[in-house]
Amino acid sequence: MGLIRLLPRSGAAQPVVEPVNDATPEMPLEEALVEPPVVSEPAHEPEPAEVMTVAPAVQRDDAAHATQGTATHVIVLANQKGGVAKTTTTLNLGVALREMGYRVLLVDLDPQGNLTMSQGLNPDAIERSMFDVLVHRIPISEIIEQREADLAVASIDLAGAELALSAMIGRERALEKALAEVRASYDYVLVDTPPSLGLLTINAFVAATGVIVPVQCEYLSLRGLVQLENTLAMVRENLNPHVGVEGIVATMFDGRTLHSREAIEILEENFGELVYRTRIRKTVRYAEAPVKGSSVLKYDPSGAAAEAYRELAREIVAAKEAEDGAQARKHA
Repeated sequence: MGLIRLLPRSGAAQPVVEPVNDATPEMPLEEALVEPPVVSEPAHEPEPAEVMTVAPAVQRDDAAHATQGTATHVIVLANQKGGVAKTTTTLNLGVALREMGYRVLLVDLDPQGNLTMSQGLNPDAIERSMFDVLVHRIPISEIIEQREADLAVASIDLAGAELALSAMIGRERALEKALAEVRASYDYVLVDTPPSLGLLTINAFVAATGVIVPVQCEYLSLRGLVQLENTLAMVRENLNPHVGVEGIVATMFDGRTLHSREAIEILEENFGELVYRTRIRKTVRYAEAPVKGSSVLKYDPSGAAAEAYRELAREIVAAKEAEDGAQARKHA
């Protein structure tokens, strides 16, 4: 169920989703989003100077994981508005899924590197990061750190990735190609994106099987949902016909305030079943945990903040299982 159908806009039409045919040249998405750069290089992609040996996917302790099936869910946490708990949700949801026995990879695609810092790593001291994966095409397994969940780290260099990618052939599929190496090793890949709808976020949408939108319980945070769905509609038409918003999670909820309660009512009125029942309440625990380089589930494992993300993880898994079951019956 897309957001466009749930939140009417004057003069807007529901986008027609066409399957992507690899034999058909893709329309550059930048024509709809940003002004394309002037490229002086040849139209074909240059051959690499040397053949790089691709390292095998990072091996994990299989005894710590339950077998959850073969499908890998690549979930992007996105909202062009900053300060809505994207990083907090990416980390704590990922650790909660890891507690449940799922194999989880967290990908820090934000140049600020907050997800990387939240696991006790210094982005300024990292030599190779997602920048090198996207631009220099090194294997993603070489920059994965094993923390509470496996983490593909970011550094400040990632701030130059959009400029570096803009002149590259297939720039929108750089992340999708990078994840191909390790995708089979994980049940869930969670991607933390920058607070924008630029080329890094577009890369995440192209690689995604679904998008979860953290929304702060404030009016201005709600308005960005339509713009995000407009971008997703363009991605569906040109690059990934299967991507869409699969859930909205209300963050920084304060039940004592009328404004928070009204924000929830607006969300549920417009987006119905897309809104998860779990509410991520406002608490200082979410700010304290990154100082210790940990998730809130490790920092305060028995607290209400940790339990909220465990409940969200259970809700997401249940929705996935119901969806997979429906697909299996459809093709039976």
